[in-house]
Amino acid sequence: MKVYEAIVKGLEGIGVKTAFGGAGESVADLMLALEESRRIRTVITRNEQAASFMACGEAMYTDRLGFCFATAGPGAFNLISGLGVAMTDSYPVLAVSGYARLEWEGWGALNETSGLRRTADSKAVFAATTKKSFLLADASDTCDVLEEAVNIALEGRPGPVHIQVAGDLNERGVEVKNFRPLRLDVAPVLPDTARVEEISSVLADALGQRKRIVLLAGFGAVRSGAGPEIRRLIERFQIPLVTTLDGKGIVSEGHPLAVGVFADSGHSSAWKVFREADVVLAVGNSFNQHATFDFRGDLFQGKKLIHVNIDGDEFEKRYRADHTLVSDARPAMAALVDALERRVDEVPQAEVEGQDYEARRIVRLPGKLHPGQLAQAIGRMLPPQGILLGDAGAHTAWLGYYVELDDGQHFRKAGSFGPMAGAVNSAIGVQLAHPGRTVVVGCGDGCYAMSGFELMTAVEHEIPVIWVIFNDEEFKLIKLYQLSQHGESGLTGFRNPDYAAYARACGADGYRVDTLDEFEDAFRRALGSGRPTLIDAHITRWAVPHYSPSPDGVIAGLVEAVEERLRDD
Repeated sequence: MKVYEAIVKGLEGIGVKTAFGGAGESVADLMLALEESRRIRTVITRNEQAASFMACGEAMYTDRLGFCFATAGPGAFNLISGLGVAMTDSYPVLAVSGYARLEWEGWGALNETSGLRRTADSKAVFAATTKKSFLLADASDTCDVLEEAVNIALEGRPGPVHIQVAGDLNERGVEVKNFRPLRLDVAPVLPDTARVEEISSVLADALGQRKRIVLLAGFGAVRSGAGPEIRRLIERFQIPLVTTLDGKGIVSEGHPLAVGVFADSGHSSAWKVFREADVVLAVGNSFNQHATFDFRGDLFQGKKLIHVNIDGDEFEKRYRADHTLVSDARPAMAALVDALERRVDEVPQAEVEGQDYEARRIVRLPGKLHPGQLAQAIGRMLPPQGILLGDAGAHTAWLGYYVELDDGQHFRKAGSFGPMAGAVNSAIGVQLAHPGRTVVVGCGDGCYAMSGFELMTAVEHEIPVIWVIFNDEEFKLIKLYQLSQHGESGLTGFRNPDYAAYARACGADGYRVDTLDEFEDAFRRALGSGRPTLIDAHITRWAVPHYSPSPDGVIAGLVEAVEERLRDD
């Protein structure tokens, strides 16, 4: 069989369900092989960047490999944003791209990226944005290279890998004569028993001395599926739970021990519990910028930090823990609960102040729909098992603050790499991976304008994602940053098209809404239609998300900011 036929057959054998990619000459044979596949559904996107985001969506809440492809040169380079997301957010993704003929290297062939004689160097670019990148130059190496790449993507902390296929391998007569099924040899990352006993002893002592413990859950806990184990731990030992934005919903946010989101745009109740804690048990956290109030040096001052993570490199970043445990979150929590059970008797019921965001009143402002009300409505109406994605922007702060997730629902924001439009496109991959669940995207008008043309992809393939645009005709976060740093703003406003009319022109359902009643009616229709739907919600510009640069609260954060400004002056 041909090289690309062997790649497709190999991926079929390990359960790949969907391929996302862009058309191109150097991957023409791959497109034909995928056309013949009866196991892999292929989605050709309008832009390869969208394909890379969709592959991330496929892998977001599954154990499957996300798969995307692109032609050589600029098409391949368009995959970089999604691979950057897969690196920081731990998604196993395989990207396959074309490459110019090896015999022509350095001659300036079309789409050449050899790095020779003023050509871009794709080997260096992809080596920097993946766990490993390969150049496949010999057809007999196809299965070996593919097998190694797939195992690297899935092992340890998952992430992206990349294979470039030399153009010479597309020639007539070049065949893979040694095809074999791929072998997956991915060992689970399990906790060291001695470390578990050490940590359980520390926690048992803290419980016995009535010290205050808080569990801080991140996306690693969500991706591991550690919700049941974390719920068992907090209930048995009466430990309050706070989450990062990425960990939101690991346990139902209506649970009496769930205190809210701990982040600069999080809940005062979570800040208070964290501030008063003596011991922090961090599970699946990368301690990124917004989860640590811009990497505050005193965040864990006076506290004992216990850090559980699948990747030991996470222990060497900004914050050094007192105790560490390298493990996937779910087996780690299961082992820790069992160890604590042997050490700790009954624990008194914890007195935890409830979350504040449902009770917090939204001040009515002049103009259009308040984004807080919009977020509340989305959370209130999101069906069981619904998945809510927040793209990069102020709207994610509103969603994280006002949406309350129940068991089985998921929330995901743009990760540390943080590209705009990532969620706008990854939602299509998420929906295909979970056809029985509702997928909703909250996105800014800036995010949607970047890649909303993929709505046609959803229409073409009948993928019923619901996009809700928080439309205020400005880059809100950039404006707020300018105002906070410089006292003025500029170049943050723009004009938008009639998005609802655009959606209908694409064959999707489209609604423009200006009031809460109009939004709820449109959202209800979208939930019942089973069709791709865009809701253009015109929101007021006057609303500012809940935010503090300090976990001590908004007032303390403002005081700190003023003091810092005076010191700088």
